[in-house]
Amino acid sequence: MRAQIIDRLKERKFNRELTLIMNKIIVIGAAGQIGSELTLELRKRYGNDHVIASDVRNASDEIMESGPFEILDVMDEQRVNEIITRENVQTVYLLAALLSGSSEKNPKLAWDLNMKSLLYILEMAKDKRIKQIFWPSSIAVFGPTTPRKNTPQITIMEPSTVYGISKQAGERWCEYYFKRYGVDVRSLRYPGLISYKTEAGGGTTDYAVEIFYEAIQTGKYVCFLKENTALPMMFMPDALRATVDLMEADSSKIKIRSSYNLSGISFTPKELALEIKKHIPDFTITYKPDFRQQIADSWPESIDDSEARKDWGWKHKYDLPLMTDIMLHEIKKKFKK
Repeated sequence: MRAQIIDRLKERKFNRELTLIMNKIIVIGAAGQIGSELTLELRKRYGNDHVIASDVRNASDEIMESGPFEILDVMDEQRVNEIITRENVQTVYLLAALLSGSSEKNPKLAWDLNMKSLLYILEMAKDKRIKQIFWPSSIAVFGPTTPRKNTPQITIMEPSTVYGISKQAGERWCEYYFKRYGVDVRSLRYPGLISYKTEAGGGTTDYAVEIFYEAIQTGKYVCFLKENTALPMMFMPDALRATVDLMEADSSKIKIRSSYNLSGISFTPKELALEIKKHIPDFTITYKPDFRQQIADSWPESIDDSEARKDWGWKHKYDLPLMTDIMLHEIKKKFKK
């Protein structure tokens, strides 16, 4: 009996892995900070030919040369439908978005890009043209009235930024399409993401990427946030693993269909600067807060992600010292080329 159970489990796992490989994936927004690295991770797992990268502009050489790539404006619904239908895409990673800082400068564009694209993809899933969607949310869904420390999964939100408003609305649409139509849509509330592979792209937490480049190139950095502004952050390898783990989890384990809280490490610009000084003793930082300070002040300082840990086994790996060491090492290699 025990051997039969083991055989059935092996067969179930094989069938699931075969389904994952046979179902084509498209990453919309593959040239962005998350997309550029997630595309390569997905290709490594499922095969280059099974993961289509797409964006409004060319992606990195590594993405362009390692697998299929399509120029795609996510607002062009006809083109989106054409590619998904032609390639028999079953899973969509919808990463195209205008980020927090950029959204404040162009609210209407941010709303149109962040919302209309999501609704169109949700409609495709409702009509059974695709099977699964990943759509990223953000800590920007929280606002000034949200508890700032260990922000719980379910709490007061009231976002005060264009980006946050669009992400909160998106969460509600995701949950609605799951409950009303059974759409398999999954989401994570990303904290600030830190990567050595891609540079900053208009977000409020981007200082935590810029600072490493400036520390290496000039030995100094002018930070656009105050020194004691604590924000939730995450090293990109943790974010990639969380994303793939969520999407591969059995549907029965996904209890939250709006978006899961996700946590890695929280720190201030001052704390990060002190960590960098351990490696570059002469490094200096000064502070000149701009409009992004007001955005940061409306966001949590730390996140409670116990629901993700309980439901599908999430656990981060990287702390501040380890992340800092890797960031400096890898960025220095870039400048030696």
